[in-house]
Amino acid sequence: MERPAKYSRSCHRPGWKRLTASSHSSASAAIVYAALLDAESWPLWSAYADVEWDVPAGVDRPARVGDLRTIRSRTGRMCCRERVVEMVLDQRFSYEQSAGLFTSHQGSVDLARAPHGGTNITWSATYRHTLPLLDMLRRRRLQVWVHDLASYANSIVIRNS
Repeated sequence: MERPAKYSRSCHRPGWKRLTASSHSSASAAIVYAALLDAESWPLWSAYADVEWDVPAGVDRPARVGDLRTIRSRTGRMCCRERVVEMVLDQRFSYEQSAGLFTSHQGSVDLARAPHGGTNITWSATYRHTLPLLDMLRRRRLQVWVHDLASYANSIVIRNS
């Protein structure tokens, strides 16, 4: 059963904020992690129309630390580039924005096996404090992302059962 996304705020660096949103998926961590790395699936579950991994032409390999990806919103008004800074298979994916509107943004998605099955997903973002309205929008967006990722992973389980 899917639980609603929860979020919290805390950060120990002056001038920085940390938001955390969490949700539960009935899918295994491997399925959630694969969905997170699958650029082609993002338009199915996120507000983004396009996610492209920047790898050399003709190279077909999984994402790895140091890789860049370009993310574009459905409206086309938002575009950013993110650099992968940490990957722990089926457990953690961390990134930082290297270009775009919020270059001080750092994020991570942590996956943990839930005691009663499935995966607990925690998506955290740390960024320089901006305007209160932007903080509220970021908090809401993070909550939606983690919920939508959990829902998409659940749909994979249902399709494959």
